[in-house]
Order: sequence, then C-alpha cells, then structure tokens
Amino acid sequence: TWEKKQISSKSLFKLSCVMEKSIANSTTPDCLNAIDIKEEASVATLLMNMENEFDPFDALSTPLYQTATFKQPSAIENGPYDYTRSGNPTRDALQSLLAKLDKADRAFCFTSGMAALTAVTHLLKTGNVRYWPLSLGLIVVVLFKNFVSIGDEIVAGDDVYGGSDRLLSQVVPRSGVVVKRVNTTSLDEVAAAIGPRTKLVWLESPTNPRQQISDIRKIAEMAHAQGALMLVDNSIMSPVLSRPLELGADIVMHSATKFIAGHSDVMAGVLAVKGEKLAKELYFLQNSEGSGLAPFDCWICLRGIKTMALRIEKQQENARKIAMYLSSHPRVKKVYYAGLPDHPGHHLHFSQAKGAGSVFSFITGSVALSKHLVETTKYFSIAVSFGDVKSLISMPCFMSHASIPAEVREARGLTEDLVRISAGIEDADDLISDLDIAFRTGPI
Repeated sequence: TWEKKQISSKSLFKLSCVMEKSIANSTTPDCLNAIDIKEEASVATLLMNMENEFDPFDALSTPLYQTATFKQPSAIENGPYDYTRSGNPTRDALQSLLAKLDKADRAFCFTSGMAALTAVTHLLKTGNVRYWPLSLGLIVVVLFKNFVSIGDEIVAGDDVYGGSDRLLSQVVPRSGVVVKRVNTTSLDEVAAAIGPRTKLVWLESPTNPRQQISDIRKIAEMAHAQGALMLVDNSIMSPVLSRPLELGADIVMHSATKFIAGHSDVMAGVLAVKGEKLAKELYFLQNSEGSGLAPFDCWICLRGIKTMALRIEKQQENARKIAMYLSSHPRVKKVYYAGLPDHPGHHLHFSQAKGAGSVFSFITGSVALSKHLVETTKYFSIAVSFGDVKSLISMPCFMSHASIPAEVREARGLTEDLVRISAGIEDADDLISDLDIAFRTGPI
C-alpha cells in the first residue's frame, strides 16, 4: 500500500543517514590531510559560482537591468546608480566577475575591444594646448602646430590584430602621440625602442595571426624601468589560459566578443587593470566618452561566460589535433601554433600560459590553394573573428588584416597564402576530414 511504501522510504532514508554518519566518523585526520585542498577554485568553478553582490534576491541568472536611468531618493541625494552610462548593476556584475578572473583591481566593459583600446590611448598626453581669453568673457582653444610639443610615445608590437594596427598607425598619430613599432619577440629591439617619453608598451602574445611569443615578464620590467605602462591584448588566450597581470602587465584587454561571450552574438571589450589610480582614470574615460557596454550586451556576456572554460577546453583540444594533422601534411609549408613542440616560442609560451588556445594559422605556398581550402570546407565558416563555438576560417591578408598596406604586411611576414583557423567545438575528426577533402580537390 501507499502507507507501507512511505514507511519503507523513511527506513531507507534513515539507513542512508546512518551510513553517511558512519563514513564521516571513520574519516581520520590523516586521511583528510591526504586530500589536495586547493587554496582557490579553478576558473571553471568560479564561473559557475560567481557572487553577485548587485542582486539582492540571489537569482541564479544575473538580472538584466534594462534601464537608461534610475529614480533618486531626493533632489539632492543620489542613489548607487543614476544613469546607465555611468553605471548599471548588470554591467557591474560582469565587471566584478572579470576582475576576479584576471586577478585585477578593477575591470571595465566597453562597446568593443577597439573602444577599450581607444580609451587606453587617451591616457597619453598629446601636446600643448593654448587657451586665449577673448572679450566678453569668451575663451577659445587654439592648437598651433608651432607650439605643439612632441607627445608621449607608444611602443607597440608589429604583429597585431588589423584593427589595432589601424588605430596605432592611422588614428593615434593624429593627436601627436608617437607610435614606434617593433618585433616584441626581440628583447633587444624592445629595449632600444623604450625611452623616457615612452608611456605605454603594447603587445599581443601569442600574436594574431602568426602566433609569435613575447616574454611578457621581461618586457614589463623594461617598461616599468622607464615609468611606462604595459598593455597586453589577451583576446586570443582569455583569462582561462593566461593572466598577464600576474606576469607584470598593468592593463589587460580582451575582445569579449571572442572567448568570453563565445557565440558571435555580441560585441564587447574589457580592460582589466592593476592600481586604483589607473582604474579611476579609465572609469573617467569610460563614463566621459560614453563607451560603457549596454546592459543587454553585458547580460549576453554573462550568459556566455558560464561555459567559457568548458568551451575553451574542447576548442583547444580540437586545435591541437588539427594543427598536428596540418604539420604533417605535404601541402602545408608551415603551421604557426604555439602548442606544437617545434614552435620556437613553445617553452616560453607555456611558462606564462596554461595552454596554446584554439587559434592558429598556416601557409601553403599557394594563394590559389589557400583560397580553395577556405572556400571548399563545409564545417568551417568563412568569417573574421575567433573564439566562437563554431569553427571559423579566413585569409587574414584579405580580411582581418586587409587594412594594413600590402608592403607592410609583406615586410612583417604576413603572406597572402596565410590561412587562419579558429577551432570550434565540433568533432575534431569531422573537421580534419573536411580539410583533407579540400586539400585533395585543390589546385596543384
């Protein structure tokens, strides 16, 4: 009967409790000491157990505060939020989590990675501005070429994302900031470029798309010796695989469009920083320039970031298998992937990162063959960007790095036959088979 089943269930529950108590009592201190107790949870666990101090109701999914403005307690007192440009609980929840992941004092979310990088360039001084008082109490601001002093300097890597290159070569110099481009894999070149006017050293490691590795620790020391800040674009690694702030960097930038959000459904950028003074300066710029990430976009990032560690684990596994396949293929001239043991920066990379990630490139020696590969594969989508759950393929010289003049690309080793792959979460064997068919049918 139903009553007997209930009694039986209660008896089983009591028996289970007794067994658990017995097991607990039998656990000796020696046994407990043998357990590897971690001081800090892994990134995967942190992502699933974020403490949202900005939600009074402890919702498992962070609430979306889709509002432009907030009601204030009185005419002369402001509450914790007044206008979403200046702050929003959904944005604060995302920024708080990202700061924790990057071991930063503060993190700030912008409308894109380029908006984040632009804010950093505005930390620099551009020259002398003359203020001339006129009659009637008016003031006009005049910037005379003859009075402009040499501005601050940026020392930047010569192998960076195409959008960053455009900002550094075509936009930043307009304001009087001097930009020096160097091969950041060469410590001698970096040391020669950094001087008293250098205020910012900017690099990627690994670089996009040629996977060049720079010594973040030593370059940070060089920058700090001259009083300069060090910025690392960590988009290709994410906080799961690398934490440049722990290596000496002052600012870490992520294009959250990539691995953080992970589904190509939002554009976002992140700056994670050390030091309260620097944090206040960047918040001032974020607020003044109106470049803070919108609440809905923050919410999309918060939804995607929960699976970031899991996604990256699978993407990296796929990338390693595909890179190994390509490195032994007779029609591939070279594979650029720090995860391969024969990569010249392999050991340095793994001294400052936990993995090689899922973005890599290769050359075939033939633009026609590379074009055929990109256009023939059916499981790789032809698209710029990376870090998506979907596998992507592209030819950087014609896509993500097309804004760099051809002669500059050639001088930097960016050849037109270069193919970039961002491995997704599909079955690796299917992806390899897809590439193999494309190679077999390609032009000789």
